[in-house]
Amino acid sequence: MTTDEAWLARAIDLAVQNVAEGGGPFGAVVVRDGEVVATGQNRVTRDLDPTAHAEVQAIRNACRAAGDFSLAGMTLYTSCEPCPLCVSAALWARLDRVVYAADRDDAARGGFDDREFYELFARDRSTWPTLIEEVRPDDAPAPFDAWLANSHRTAY
Repeated sequence: MTTDEAWLARAIDLAVQNVAEGGGPFGAVVVRDGEVVATGQNRVTRDLDPTAHAEVQAIRNACRAAGDFSLAGMTLYTSCEPCPLCVSAALWARLDRVVYAADRDDAARGGFDDREFYELFARDRSTWPTLIEEVRPDDAPAPFDAWLANSHRTAY
């Protein structure tokens, strides 16, 4: 068994355990230098939080454990191909790698069909089910002006 397979087995075990406890079938592990930094399980229904995906939970926990918003140098292992939300979170966290086991077709078979979300971003926003629109007051850029004027800001 490769190292990747061993970490994926851990993520899969977390997912199966979560199902046994009434949660969704998703688990994730963040690893650095062969050590677990943090884990996460799907908590969407338990916490009534549509962003509480296993990968997001693992990223949040890893950031707290690392004391940093950057997870550079770390790998996220997840029981299933990350949805667009989780891919975005992984990119923002600056993870070095994301490795997954089951794919989007496996998820769809289980009732978690994210295809619409993968395809949504390729379509014109006017066709989206949620209206996304800009209303631009004169002071719209004020938060960014304040950010740029703050000499003590933490660069992303």
